[in-house]
Amino acid sequence: MIKTFTQNDLIRYIYQETTQEENTEIENALIFDEALSDELIELQETVGAISIVEKSPSKLSIDKILSYSKSYDMHAVN
Repeated sequence: MIKTFTQNDLIRYIYQETTQEENTEIENALIFDEALSDELIELQETVGAISIVEKSPSKLSIDKILSYSKSYDMHAVN
């Protein structure tokens, strides 16, 4: 029986959240299914791009948070 793998299965595979049995099934399917292989490559590229994105908030975001925090503190009940 041929198992159909979803995008979620491939994402779990990329993040190493699949079992060894699932890994074997996915890897076998990748050998014979070019569309699945292409999708895996595309997802791997996307994951790679996400990991290089800046992970710090902008100065504007920080300023807004600090401003809100100061405003909230002025209205706090003691």
